[in-house]
Amino acid sequence: MPLSRYKQLVDTLASEIRSGRLAPGTRLPTHRKLAATHGLALVTASRVYAELETMGLVSGETGRGTFVRETTLSPGMGIDQHATATGMTDLNFNYPSLPGQAELLRAALRQLASSGDIDALLRYQPHGGRQHERAAMARHLASRGLDVSAEQVAIVSGAQHGLAVTAMALLQPGDVVAVDALTYPGFKVVAQAQHLELLPIAMGKDGPNLNALEKLCRQRKVRAVYTMPTMHNPLGLVMGLPWRQELVRIARKHGLLIMEDAAYAFLATRPPAPLAAMAPELTVYISGFSKNISTGLRVGYVAAPKQHLPAIERAIRATTWNTPALMTSLVCNWLGDGTVVRLEKEKRADAKARQALAGKVLTGFDYISHPASYFIWLPLPAELRADQIAMALEREQIAVSTAEPFATTEQVPHALRLALGSVEMDVLKVALEKFRQVLARYVY
Repeated sequence: MPLSRYKQLVDTLASEIRSGRLAPGTRLPTHRKLAATHGLALVTASRVYAELETMGLVSGETGRGTFVRETTLSPGMGIDQHATATGMTDLNFNYPSLPGQAELLRAALRQLASSGDIDALLRYQPHGGRQHERAAMARHLASRGLDVSAEQVAIVSGAQHGLAVTAMALLQPGDVVAVDALTYPGFKVVAQAQHLELLPIAMGKDGPNLNALEKLCRQRKVRAVYTMPTMHNPLGLVMGLPWRQELVRIARKHGLLIMEDAAYAFLATRPPAPLAAMAPELTVYISGFSKNISTGLRVGYVAAPKQHLPAIERAIRATTWNTPALMTSLVCNWLGDGTVVRLEKEKRADAKARQALAGKVLTGFDYISHPASYFIWLPLPAELRADQIAMALEREQIAVSTAEPFATTEQVPHALRLALGSVEMDVLKVALEKFRQVLARYVY
């Protein structure tokens, strides 16, 4: 087929999709039927659909066919909090906050203003943080079952920065990293920036399938595994001790670096020991204070084997030089006076109340969650498409995330993630009721 005819067909289909003549959710002809209709070779018909998929206009689904995508959804659903338009109820991005936290900040700033060493906050800090601040983070980790020295801790600008500097410091472009089939979108962004290859691990009802991980390690040279064993995002799973022991066994057998993301771990009551406590020689433990205190306080930490700290500190220097001293000092004061422990307790109660509300409103719908998490994962029936439901919700001024930002597989499941922690309870109740009404229109 001449290139002009091939391009003409691509342009015609693209125009029909963008104009709405081919509506979102429309099942397109099979590759074979498209080829027969237009007198094309089968490989050329496949190329037409591949180009439309690259343009974001269609999605091919194994066993189901090729469908027109919803192209009017806000960009960045599930990743970019600014994608939520003014007036939209945000069930897309979590930034949990409690009443009185603004006053708490005012009091903390007054305390810092009257401290004796405030002049020190105006100067450059050591790349990994000042010694007494690293010690404060180490004491905090000890309360979570992770015994590390201050020399093993580096302070970073939030958990996302911790993931980035760990990847920069300890991985090379082209390295293979095993990840859950559904994982935190921020790590996908890091992997793309660092040119890492992500291999998905199939998910089971109790967590990532470790038999699948072992098989991957036999087939490919896997350098690291990224995992969220305590309060998985988006599923809310807390992996049991046998699962953790088996992951450690596989990591030791195949020489894997374990990147343990604990951003939501504070929500779990008495979880099993962190992987970093079970395999301290292999594991980098990464978390921060965005969820348990506030997203605006960009302070986090990386706890790693001592031999990795110089490389991690170089990566901090290359990216931020050091964490802003004022925010680090403020957080460390809150660690010392018990404020962080109190906020974590209150947020666990808040998350439980929100899950209980969701359970009442969404009775009859099958979804996956943890009783104390800030999110819900709702797989859709086979006949429904996630972009179609998300668009219908957007028309009702409700923003949710589809599975696309979380999926590391080529085949993206049709599911929705609801973030419960960003709006007042009364607003959440109304939004969940609208969500139920919209979903019911399609399900029943």
